[in-house]
Amino acid sequence: MRYLLIFFVLSSTASLAQDHKIQIAAFREKYKADFLEDKNSPLKNEDLQYLRFYDADSTYRVEAKALVVASAPTFVMPVFAGTGSEYVKYATLSMQVNGKPVTLSVYRNTQLAKIPAYADYLFLPFTDETNGQETYGGGRYIDLREGDFKNGSVIIDFNKAYNPYCAFAGGYSCPKPPDENQLKIAIAAGEKKFAKEVGH
Repeated sequence: MRYLLIFFVLSSTASLAQDHKIQIAAFREKYKADFLEDKNSPLKNEDLQYLRFYDADSTYRVEAKALVVASAPTFVMPVFAGTGSEYVKYATLSMQVNGKPVTLSVYRNTQLAKIPAYADYLFLPFTDETNGQETYGGGRYIDLREGDFKNGSVIIDFNKAYNPYCAFAGGYSCPKPPDENQLKIAIAAGEKKFAKEVGH
């Protein structure tokens, strides 16, 4: 009976991992398609072949405890070039990534929040130890929605971490991840460096 239980657990784990790979593959196809639909996109169809990603890894899909911040002050998040935008901290997240404690902050763009279609959009920028080596030096982003937060928790899937437009071309105002979101661990998941030389 014990062996049957172990087999069932292993089979369930393998099935979940396979489902996750399918989900991430679909996410990345949509990500690529969005470049072709955005009139301000830095990439054309022939550039998409140079996008690189880590293999989907379900161990980088983690549940975080979320503490929603009430009445946080607004601040201007710096950008790599140009003028920064105004943000407000939405929540502080606490989680374990590969057995190590991680704390990150999630933000809301105050201007974007005034547009009904984007009122519930949230922004998670971060840097980690892969930046400048395997991934873009300026950090990466994860998109969230208010509806992702349930009962004081939220699922963070680092496999969905993507590069800002600045990773592909110059002339874009890309937010710099705040100091509080600079991780001292390697997040070997999500998008890697663009494999084509970037002209600025």
